Amino acid sequence: MQITETTNSGLKRELKVVIGAEELDNKLEARLVDLKDKVQIKGFRPGKVPVTHLRKMYGRSVMAEVLQETVSETSRNALTERDERPAFEPEIKLTEDKEEIDQIMDGKADLAYTMAFEILPEIEIKDMSTYKFEKLVAEVDEKEHQRGIDQVLEGRVDYAAVEREAQDKDRVTIDFLGRIDGEAFEGGAAEDTPVILGQGQFIPGFEEGLLGSKAGDEKDVTTTFPEEYQVEALAGKEAIFEVKVKEVAEPKAPELNDEFATSMGLENVDKLKEAVKEKLQEELDTVSKNRLKRELLDKLEESHQFELPEKLVSSEFDAIWGQLTTEMAQKNKSFEDEGTTEEEERKKYQDIAERRVRLGLIVSEIGSKNELKISDEEVQQALINKASQFPGQERQVLTFYQQNPQALAELRAPLFEEKVVDFILELASVSEKKVSIDELTKFDEEENDGEAKE
Repeated sequence: MQITETTNSGLKRELKVVIGAEELDNKLEARLVDLKDKVQIKGFRPGKVPVTHLRKMYGRSVMAEVLQETVSETSRNALTERDERPAFEPEIKLTEDKEEIDQIMDGKADLAYTMAFEILPEIEIKDMSTYKFEKLVAEVDEKEHQRGIDQVLEGRVDYAAVEREAQDKDRVTIDFLGRIDGEAFEGGAAEDTPVILGQGQFIPGFEEGLLGSKAGDEKDVTTTFPEEYQVEALAGKEAIFEVKVKEVAEPKAPELNDEFATSMGLENVDKLKEAVKEKLQEELDTVSKNRLKRELLDKLEESHQFELPEKLVSSEFDAIWGQLTTEMAQKNKSFEDEGTTEEEERKKYQDIAERRVRLGLIVSEIGSKNELKISDEEVQQALINKASQFPGQERQVLTFYQQNPQALAELRAPLFEEKVVDFILELASVSEKKVSIDELTKFDEEENDGEAKE
C-alpha cells in the first residue's frame, strides 16, 4: 500500500492510496481457495473444484468483495499509520472510468482511490486554575415558601357544584358542537368536557364565552381559531360552538393540616412544609448551577480560539435549522411573522452551531487529557431517570436506548459535559454571592426566552 498526501490546507487533508494489482490478486486467490471447500459444482467432488475454474465462474463477483473490504481496511490503516484524527468519516472516491474499473476487476491494474477529510484541530487547553467565577446563590424566603405551599394545595384542589353563574377559575362541564360556515368539523364535538375557566386550555375566546353561564344554559360561543393553529384547515377560521352547560363547580382547596400531609405520603404538616422548602431550594440551586455553568462555557469559548472543521459546523447547523424550520411550519409561521428575516436567523444559528462545535471539542479534549469517563452505573442511572419520565412505558424506553447506540450516545453526552464542568470548577476559584430570588431567577427567564447559545 502506498500513501501520498495530495492536500494539506488548514484542517483539510486528502490522501491518495494505491494497492498493487499483485496484492489484490493474492487476496482474491485466498478467497477462492476458501470458497473451494464451500461450493458444490456439478461434475466436481466437494473440495476438488480447481481454483482456476472458480476464478472463471466467480472471479469478478469475489473481486468486488475483495475491493470493498480492501478499501475499508486500507483506509483505516492509512489513518492509523499517519496518526490522523478525522473529524468525520472520510469521503472516499474511486475512479469512475469504466475501462479502468474493468482492468482492476480483471486483476490487470492497481487499485487507487482518494480519501478526503478534515482533522480535529490541535487544542491547547488553558490553565483552568486561573479561572475565577462568582456563583449567585439564593435561599427560599417566607414568601417563596408560602407560594410553594399554595401551589401544592392548588394541585390537589377539588370542585363542588354551585347554583350560580360561572366565574373565573370555576370548572364548567359542557357538551359542545362546533360548526364552520354551518358545517360540523372533525374534532369539534365532545360530551361531558370539563373546562376550567381562565386556564387557556381552549382556543382564545372560548372560555371567556362561558363566563356568566349557569347549569342548564344552552348558548352559542363564537370564536376564531389562531392563524398558527396546528390543524391547517381550521387555522384562522371563525367557528360557532353550540354549548350545553351541564354543571358549574367552584374550586375548593384542601386545608393545610396533618390529614392533608398524610394524603401526600408525609407524616404531618411540618414534614410537608419541610419537603416543599427542600424542593424549592433544589430548584434555586439548579438555576444557580446553570448560571455558573453558562459563565464557565462562555469563558472556555472566549479563551480557546481555533479553526473549526467545516463539516462538523455545517452538520450541527443543519440539525438546528431543520428543527427550527419544522417547528415554524407546524405553527404556520414565517420569519416575517417573528419580526426577522431568514438571512438574520441563518447568521444567528450559524453562530450557535459554531459555539456548540467549539465547546464540544474543548470539553472532549479536557475530558480526554484528564481521563474523565462516564461509568456504566452513571449511564444506567440516567436511563432509569429517562424511563421514569414515561410512566407505564419504562420498559419500552429502556429497550429503545439499549438498541440504539446513537440515542445512548446522546444520553451520555450531557453526563460527560457535567463531569468536565465539575472538574473545571474544582480547579477554578469560585466565590459565592447571596442575591434575591428575583435576581437569580431573572437569569433563568432570559435563558427560556431563547438565548440559545449552548
